[in-house]
Amino acid sequence: MSQAPETATNYCYRHPNRQSFVLCQRCGRTICGECQTPGPVGVICPECMKQQRATAPKTKPAILTRMTGSGAPVVTYALIGICVVVFILQSLPGIGGNVTGALQYAGLYSYPELFQPWRMITSIFAHASIIHIALNMYTLWVFGMILEPMLGRVRYLVLFLLSGFAGSLGVFLISDPRVPVIGASGAIFGMMAAFLIIQRRLGGNATQLLILVGINLVIGFLPGLQIAWQAHVGGLVGGAIAGLIFVETRQLSRRGLQIGLLCLLGAVMVAASLWRFFV
Repeated sequence: MSQAPETATNYCYRHPNRQSFVLCQRCGRTICGECQTPGPVGVICPECMKQQRATAPKTKPAILTRMTGSGAPVVTYALIGICVVVFILQSLPGIGGNVTGALQYAGLYSYPELFQPWRMITSIFAHASIIHIALNMYTLWVFGMILEPMLGRVRYLVLFLLSGFAGSLGVFLISDPRVPVIGASGAIFGMMAAFLIIQRRLGGNATQLLILVGINLVIGFLPGLQIAWQAHVGGLVGGAIAGLIFVETRQLSRRGLQIGLLCLLGAVMVAASLWRFFV
């Protein structure tokens, strides 16, 4: 801490009636106790502290760094966030029913008379109850934490959307066209199937996952639970095919083939969703 000899000028530059013998360690001006901010060496006046804060490098909170860093499952967080926001809107009195009605999918929406194909995707983000969304989001988080870093964000999002679309396609092809469905179960079953295929092809132990998928698939067929097993089957098939494409074209030199096969898979599913236009 710097000291100045006692003279008539030893008064705080911000409070001229307060005598002080302490100088700012950056600019050298006299400052009283109220104006002092402890620094690495000595004290700093308010103006120097303001300048120091303005020029200091900006840093993110640790939790934000973990959530948005290069290895963070950002897409998984975003998908969960969208589903949660949609569920909150579905739960609001007065508009909840309209929100659900605008997002849900039924086979009739793929008929020429009521053609609204976007519902095959929007229905993925709506859920019927707190238990429904809690189970789906937990499973999405578990597999997202594994698959997103493994595949990369873009391929992971493609897998989720293709699997979700395949689930809706299963509803269209197998289910009663008058019964609407909602939920991310088809997409999640697709993620599980893709991970199972990747594990098996790379020599990993997938026995426990196979049992988990089997149990969840069987639960969908139990009477009285009102579970759209058709979406589970569709998502399972779509995700398995996508997973096979990913693992067989994982070399950088086959990236073009991978993109082409994924586009072909999407085109085939779109064509299958339009078959009512030709019968």
